[in-house]
Amino acid sequence: MVAAVEIDGVSKSFGTFTAVSELSLSVPEGSIYGFIGPNGSGKTTTLRMIMNILLPDQGQIRVLGRPVDGPCGDRVGYLPEERGMYRKMKVGDFLRYYGRLKSGGDPRKEIAEWLKRFDLADRANHKVETLSKGMSQKVQFIAAALGRPRLMILDEPFTGLDPVNVEALREAALEMRRRGTTVIFSTHDMAMAEAMCDFIFMIFKGHKVLDGTLAAIQDQFHQDVLRVRLAAGATMPELGDEVQLVRDLGQVREVILKSGTDPQAALSRLCSQTRLISFELARPSLHDIFLRIAGPGSKEAEHE
Repeated sequence: MVAAVEIDGVSKSFGTFTAVSELSLSVPEGSIYGFIGPNGSGKTTTLRMIMNILLPDQGQIRVLGRPVDGPCGDRVGYLPEERGMYRKMKVGDFLRYYGRLKSGGDPRKEIAEWLKRFDLADRANHKVETLSKGMSQKVQFIAAALGRPRLMILDEPFTGLDPVNVEALREAALEMRRRGTTVIFSTHDMAMAEAMCDFIFMIFKGHKVLDGTLAAIQDQFHQDVLRVRLAAGATMPELGDEVQLVRDLGQVREVILKSGTDPQAALSRLCSQTRLISFELARPSLHDIFLRIAGPGSKEAEHE
């Protein structure tokens, strides 16, 4: 596979704090690549180095086959974590200005198509400061998408949005991929990452801890989750040393078994001690895996 982004042995520190440590990563062209990790783990620092906003202390980065040693121009669209627009400008003027900066051409037709798609056509002559958060985020997405860049980098694009606006941006990102654009986005929404991403990369305390397809990542953690729904009035029994953790999700309990435990035997014992409405033997979700790596008491957290 051709790589849209290649990161080779990259590290970045701020004073005595190491934000990214010896990171190597390859993002296949035409894919949707999800960056996940706790706050402060190094996601945004990595994205800013790809954009050449920050320079690595060591290592090499190549974007679309070229070393990152200058502005990416119209080849890359970027939606930063800290949203920023000229608040006194009208929406249409802002997008035309931004589009000309990127490509030097006249982007009016493309802007009109995006505004119509996002139901913002009637806002073109309104000042940016009059927009809601969801509208503002969609306008910034348009700015990043102008010129059909070969690579789009979206840093937390769904944060703080209502479900309608989340769906609008999700569909737009998928449409960009269908047009051939590689999309990298960071998120704390594990369900969104599971549903959208061809590949998932997790960084924790500056180190890469996961990288691959969801199926390949889940295979590393085995089929060790029992999801059970108790009958009305039933209680969850003590299951002994074979259980690593029981998570109460409200209507559902997730029983995470220790390595080497026979899940069929564990389920049989559970059925003999309480009343169940339903049960499922499943691989861990990305949310489960995230907690195992970055949650309190995880081996990775203890070793840092």
